[in-house]
Amino acid sequence: MYRNVIFDLGGVVVDYNPREFLVDHFMNEKLEDQLYEMTFGSQEWWMLDADLITREEAHEIFRARGKEIGRSFEMDVILSDWVDMLKTRDDTVQLMKRLKKRGYRLYYLSNIPKDVLELMKQRKFWAMFDGGLASCRAKMNKPDPRIYLALLYRYHLKPEETIFLDDNRENVEAARKLGIAGIHFRSLKHALAQMIKLGVSFDKKAPPVNADLPEQAPAAAPLTPGDAGQP
Repeated sequence: MYRNVIFDLGGVVVDYNPREFLVDHFMNEKLEDQLYEMTFGSQEWWMLDADLITREEAHEIFRARGKEIGRSFEMDVILSDWVDMLKTRDDTVQLMKRLKKRGYRLYYLSNIPKDVLELMKQRKFWAMFDGGLASCRAKMNKPDPRIYLALLYRYHLKPEETIFLDDNRENVEAARKLGIAGIHFRSLKHALAQMIKLGVSFDKKAPPVNADLPEQAPAAAPLTPGDAGQP
């Protein structure tokens, strides 16, 4: 029986589509590809998610790249406006509410820099999470199997009782290799259909999931000896 559902954030709980963002702003396929590789698709963006580089250091690198190709203005637009695409997906939030009412425990597992994580914590949906793990805290990104194992360990989750939703197929495959039921999130309708196939019940008359467990999820185990249990 599945007891836990893990959500990716960008692309699942909030919108995150850099390619679409670039199209909306520049309408120039060649330029969009260049700018994507310089920013969203760069090693520095990956390092930001894992908190291996500061925002200031990354932006300095990005601006130098933009200047090198004569696109300083466009680079500044990206760096100032990209966060605006992170709009809450109300349909996913409704799914989370339905799952909570049925007794499922909800967690997040996201590649996300620490400044953006703080922004997410201000959203109303955040209170529905029983816990989670951000790449900036773990110092590693999905699909590294260690970050999935760290989340499972941290909250005493069993892979065979856990479902994971992510819009990145590679991340989903990594979860499946660990025994977690991975769902490639393409749309809410598709995700719902896959969850129902796995036996997730939204029947209000059915006994709640986790009724045999304590109402509160177990306290988070530390990631490291000096870790205070922060997400």
